[in-house]
Amino acid sequence: MRFSLDLLVGRRREATLKTWIRRVKAHPLSRVGPGLITGVADDDPSGIATYSQAGAQFGLNMLWTMPLAYPLMSAIQLMCARIGRVTGKGLASNIKTSFPPAVLYTVVALLLIANILNIAADVAAMGEVAELVTGFNRHLMTVFFVFATLLLQIFIPYHRYVVFLKWLTLSLLAYAAVLFTVHVPWGQVALRTVWPKFTMNSDAAAVIVGVFGTTISPYLFFWQASEEVEDMQEKHGDALTGLGKQDALAELRRIKWDTWSGMLYSDITAYFIILATAVTLNVAGITQIETAAQAATALRPLAGEFAYIVFALGILGVGLIGVPVLAGSGAYALAEAVSWNWGLERKVTDARGFYGVIAISVLAGLVIQYSPISPMRALFWSAVINGVVAVPLMAVIILLVSRKSVMGAFTASRPLVVLGWIATAVMGAAAIRMFVPG
Repeated sequence: MRFSLDLLVGRRREATLKTWIRRVKAHPLSRVGPGLITGVADDDPSGIATYSQAGAQFGLNMLWTMPLAYPLMSAIQLMCARIGRVTGKGLASNIKTSFPPAVLYTVVALLLIANILNIAADVAAMGEVAELVTGFNRHLMTVFFVFATLLLQIFIPYHRYVVFLKWLTLSLLAYAAVLFTVHVPWGQVALRTVWPKFTMNSDAAAVIVGVFGTTISPYLFFWQASEEVEDMQEKHGDALTGLGKQDALAELRRIKWDTWSGMLYSDITAYFIILATAVTLNVAGITQIETAAQAATALRPLAGEFAYIVFALGILGVGLIGVPVLAGSGAYALAEAVSWNWGLERKVTDARGFYGVIAISVLAGLVIQYSPISPMRALFWSAVINGVVAVPLMAVIILLVSRKSVMGAFTASRPLVVLGWIATAVMGAAAIRMFVPG
């Protein structure tokens, strides 16, 4: 009798678990893909600090950057997604077969350095925010977040881990919620979005360069291309060059919708962050913000406890996405470059080099916390390296997605290519301005 009862309870638990899994798979988030996760990772803690500085220093007059950035960032990310899904290979693998080795290894080396420095800045911000919210020591919280993200990436298979990342994307809604706690002059917001007032001096140029640099970043290029391959393999699919025309076109429509909507989510969130800090910090005369945690702290007396907590929790949520994406993108790039086994769906024993890069990247970011290197200084050098890498890498991506030898019948459309070259020109101008004194 006892055995029968235990068996019945066990079957009920199994049925309940299966029901829960079916519900999760049926949820709208299950139908979105790499575009959403990539978009949210774009608003990592260091990005939040940049957007907060734009709003604090220039008020409503930097809102225009987001409508301009949206089509440009979407075009480049869509190209990366198409390259991954059409060819069944990541971005580094395609560069390897189409360009000289020096191009590939230079880009990968600079990407890894920039990512590690960016991880250092992000985990420092997460530890600082966690200390503000919980009262626990920031260094202990930093260690906790580092090992939590590392263990999740290494020991949870991709098809399960990606569900966790998709749910975390809801953390961006925190920044929309902040706007409900403060007065927003919507008429002025609309006007300044299309007709800003500011003097184009070195300070304004630095903020604009920072905004575009954090919005269009090389690590996102590698991540989204490889995630399309991960999704394809997880669903036991084939590269589009091996599919029929109708099936291939359906996949390309899915990628287009996923990428444009994911980038829109990211772009609107960045707009809200600039707006929230503009109508609070800038109005109160607080014009210098160095970290996301500092922005949250400054909001507390101005917008209230709720806005402070929501803003802070949003930083933690996007950090838990941003750090894995930074570490993962570098691992994808290096593993593809040297022909290692790679993929978050693989076990550690099947892809030691790939997971080793992830571990070293995250732990190196942690070590920087205890070195003489300031996390903000690390972020500065990360931005410099990304500025150097982004422009030639974007040109390479446009050339790849335009080649029939790479894409077969699925080369990018002319409007997409034009948008890509405009984005490259904008980033090129930003990179040049970054190295021009004064």
